Amino acid sequence: MHNWSNLLAEAGDGVSSEKRVPAKYKGKDVLKVTKTKPARKAKKPCLRGPSHGKVSQKKKAGQLSMNEFDWTDTIEECPVYRPSKEEFEDPLVYVQKIAPEASKFGICKIVSPLGSSVPAGVVLMKEQKHFKFTTKLQPLRLAEWNNNDKITYFMRGRNYTIRDFEIMANKATARKYCISGCLPPAYVEKEFWKEMVHAKKGMVEYGINIDGSAFSSTFTDPLGRSKWNFKILPRLRRSALRFLVNEIPGVTQPMMYIGMLFSIINYHHCGAPKTWYGVPGHAALQFENLIQRHVYNEEILSENGVNGVFNFLQEKTTMVSPKILLQYDAPVYKAVQMPGEFVITFPRTYHSGFSHGFNCCEAVNFAIGEWFPFGAAASERYALLGKVPIIPYEELLCAEAMLLSKSLAHRPYCTADLIDIRGVMTSFSCLLRSYHRARWFLEKLKTSLRMCSKPRGSFTCILCKRLCYVAYIECKCYAGPICLFHGTRAKHLYI
Repeated sequence: MHNWSNLLAEAGDGVSSEKRVPAKYKGKDVLKVTKTKPARKAKKPCLRGPSHGKVSQKKKAGQLSMNEFDWTDTIEECPVYRPSKEEFEDPLVYVQKIAPEASKFGICKIVSPLGSSVPAGVVLMKEQKHFKFTTKLQPLRLAEWNNNDKITYFMRGRNYTIRDFEIMANKATARKYCISGCLPPAYVEKEFWKEMVHAKKGMVEYGINIDGSAFSSTFTDPLGRSKWNFKILPRLRRSALRFLVNEIPGVTQPMMYIGMLFSIINYHHCGAPKTWYGVPGHAALQFENLIQRHVYNEEILSENGVNGVFNFLQEKTTMVSPKILLQYDAPVYKAVQMPGEFVITFPRTYHSGFSHGFNCCEAVNFAIGEWFPFGAAASERYALLGKVPIIPYEELLCAEAMLLSKSLAHRPYCTADLIDIRGVMTSFSCLLRSYHRARWFLEKLKTSLRMCSKPRGSFTCILCKRLCYVAYIECKCYAGPICLFHGTRAKHLYI
């Protein structure tokens, strides 16, 4: 089971990791089955909620019936794309091609025209000898989200080989459904939400944020030698992440997610399907307002308003029933991911989901030119919350802009290049204007300024944790650098 997570700050315009910082983990598990008689006449569920007030996500077990989860059938499917082998050649060009349509849904599926000739299990047991991982435990219930009822996912599970985990997961599924495979996705979806609403103290195990990759290194493997191999995708020519000096697990290096029943781009190597839900980026603020008003109690929020909600959501411990989103007309879409399929989450998309049984998936990030405006907004928001961003936005943008200025006159550009160029130039202009305004304000204070001759990498502002690359301030009042946007607090300033 995944929780609602926001990819505004670190996710690229495409393949997204479920978690980019290994310190923040989550987990997954099992379910209960109840047999019900089919209704004589199906009625469309009433989804209209009250105009205000907190919505309880839980009901008493005796009040539940399968018909109460018919709302799952009303969630619209996200787009599915089936590229030809020629279209599949460059992943970033293809994602840019489908983005104008697909990004409206927040998530989309891409069915790979290439298969892998080496199974994921063989890769993990032979190409990565002695491969083992430790699971995390995740509660299988919905919380009330007040000081007395919050959910954490940091409990340590057990150590497994991929084979041992598969045996355990299949046994858990078979105990519930007599068989461990071939379960109808729509049925499992209803069973999942039924179990979540029961609010019992069940736990699931989930192998999350596991370093490594199940893409084969064998040259004869068609998918492994393609550019869709997550070990090389983040540093392709069109990805701004290629400028990162150090590797970031889950961002520039892939991570695996090995799930069981009810256990993010994301490639599904093998096993049972996964159900995904996505709220598109254009509705992110609507989603945050809805969560603030109808899910979280204000007593648990460290900040007021939607920034406090974002601060809590980015911890990725919140699971919200899509029924609440339907009740308040918030757009939400779903996908059922099968083996051999990619799922893309676009910038600022909130997403969640769960596994239908044992499976092995993998995720990584990339960032094309259109990501930079989202990166700028994320950088500002993280500064407001005093959190260190994972990706040095200013440094990547300046590196991309400098490279662009050198290459504009030397090679021809296709449509995809022009889209990237526009995104980079617009974002770079906005960044420089913000620094010019900040410097102008400092000069009005008649402070003594000195320009830094060369950038020496990104510096963390000790006040707001912003990563400064273009310029920073040294002040006798503080032990470390501060960004120009705190200039009014300093008396002796040097840039």
